[in-house]
Amino acid sequence: MSKNRILSAPPPVPQLLRPVAPPTRVSFVIVPRFNMATLITMIEPLRVANYLAPEPLYQWEILSPDGTEIPASNGLSITAQPLDDRNRRGETIFALASWGAEDYANRDLFAWLRRQSRDGARLCAVELGCYLLAKAGLLTDRQLATHWSWAPGFQERYPDIPLVEQLYTLGDSVLTCAGGMGGVDLMLRLIADRHGDGMAGEVADQILYQPIRPPTAPQRRTLGQGTDQFPPILRRAIALIEANIADPLTVPDIADSLGLSQRQLERLFHKGLGCSVVQFGTLVRLQHARVLLIATKLSVREIATATGFNALSHFASAFRKCFDRRPSDYRQGWAPSAATPSWPGTLTGYLDTLQQRATRAVRGKSSAFDFASSSGEPGEE
Repeated sequence: MSKNRILSAPPPVPQLLRPVAPPTRVSFVIVPRFNMATLITMIEPLRVANYLAPEPLYQWEILSPDGTEIPASNGLSITAQPLDDRNRRGETIFALASWGAEDYANRDLFAWLRRQSRDGARLCAVELGCYLLAKAGLLTDRQLATHWSWAPGFQERYPDIPLVEQLYTLGDSVLTCAGGMGGVDLMLRLIADRHGDGMAGEVADQILYQPIRPPTAPQRRTLGQGTDQFPPILRRAIALIEANIADPLTVPDIADSLGLSQRQLERLFHKGLGCSVVQFGTLVRLQHARVLLIATKLSVREIATATGFNALSHFASAFRKCFDRRPSDYRQGWAPSAATPSWPGTLTGYLDTLQQRATRAVRGKSSAFDFASSSGEPGEE
């Protein structure tokens, strides 16, 4: 007997439809001369998360109170929508600002930020967006991360707001981010908080960004050389100098704090940095001074005092010989009439110059550094 039968397929297993949550909405508020690189690095992780997910996870918009075409610091412009009255409760608003944020004074934006915060939006100050939130009165007594090179200027204007030199800070209502590539780390953290570490890791793999850094990771590696190669004792010495700019420690004080002889300390600096303790300290103080010149309304005399120079004449002479400018010429790092900002050289470059001068001085039997005496103490003018 034939057993040929038509076998019917088993009934389909009922599929439960997974509820699709609406995309998370975020807003980026930009002002003229914002950092476009930072904006892009914050948007791209969201775009890639949408690319990897079966449904879009994020939706974003770019807003500005300053028109529809907003110029960035790189000379390009981006199209923005005007501020609107939509309630953004439960959403995150990223306030991005860079050059000129110290003097930005659009009261409409400050009122809009206050209203959104009051209505339940989460705000994030990115780079010099800290000025926007501070002027709106939204940063009182909470820790803040901003770009290390601009932190001294912000601290002078807002001494009661504690600063931390790290990539970003988290909070229920206010976050802060130092900007640059730190924006990637922050966005990956926010993706992980909402969709899991696995999703954040896959986004990081797609954009070739590994490892993902924690919020407390340092912003910089000293002098662009990587402090990993420095002995811990030298890193401690550098930290002491950077922590005492207004009232510089003497070489004996630094040596005593570290349990070293002055000779040992000098050898560490010459081997690791190619300069003396005093030369390095003077360069650090001058770097600090030029930030204060741009970012504050302090007089040149007040800035000289704030950076540990007891004589205005010595400060002016040292500044000009180091940067080839008078301090008064550097009150604006990006003048309104200039096409691009100006930041004359790098600290590493100055150290290279010091080494070249030292070589010439040895050959010519003359003084190597007339702006940083190798025999005087850091605070000695």
